[in-house]
Amino acid sequence: MAFGRLKMGFTLARRSATALRDHPKLLLFPILAGIESLAYLAVLWTTLLSFSGDADVLTLVALACFYVGSTFIASFSTAGLMYCSRQVFAGESPRIGDGIRAASRNLAPLLAWSIISALVGILLRMLEENDTPLSLVTAAVFSVAWSVMTFFVVPVIVFEDVGVVGMFSRSKETVVETWGESMGAIGGVGIVTIALGFVGAIPGLVILWAVPESAGVLGFLVLIVAVLVAMLIGHTLTGVTKTALYLYATEDESPRYFDGVDFGGGESGSPESATRLPGSGGIV
Repeated sequence: MAFGRLKMGFTLARRSATALRDHPKLLLFPILAGIESLAYLAVLWTTLLSFSGDADVLTLVALACFYVGSTFIASFSTAGLMYCSRQVFAGESPRIGDGIRAASRNLAPLLAWSIISALVGILLRMLEENDTPLSLVTAAVFSVAWSVMTFFVVPVIVFEDVGVVGMFSRSKETVVETWGESMGAIGGVGIVTIALGFVGAIPGLVILWAVPESAGVLGFLVLIVAVLVAMLIGHTLTGVTKTALYLYATEDESPRYFDGVDFGGGESGSPESATRLPGSGGIV
């Protein structure tokens, strides 16, 4: 069963990579998010340096601002990416401006999600810093549960008119509908991202090993670029795959680029795929 889910994840990653190959402009969303994150961190750091006071209070404030800001930037970027992914699945050319406007129309719920996520992140960090076996186990279990049950929060915000409570309940319902597929997608795309980073890092490792120390900076830069490129591609593939899973769960049909895919087992054509109904790969 686990191997089948992982195989499903690789299938989804491969189909998403095909969509990305045909529409490389989707990569602009994580690129813009990366630039915005660097600018935000620079402003946050500069602002904090201008304040003086209790170090613990400043650390807590900085942590809260970091979590809220970074989550909001990532969520805004992902919202635009998912909107444009849906355009691709509809046979249209993705329009970056449309994606940005779609995310802008949902600023309030995206900000609410970012604040709640930041509070959860701070709580988990406090549990981990407690450094007791019980707190560490509790933090690990809650972290996994939180990540799973909020897997579809952003597409729910973008494509459905729901409130704060609704975004979490709808995400949970969609996860239940696509439990195996969602977990397989996480594993498949994650392994693909690691593989891309490793392959891209080979030239840098060769430079570091083969050339004199004076050229070590070049090898290090090649390594950094390879990791960044892998992260950009991985983030984009995750957004495309998650959009496909969401549309499959809510519309009961395979999106464009995923035609012929049995979302519960991989490629269609097997006896199992012939009898499986859309959305029947869940845990209920």
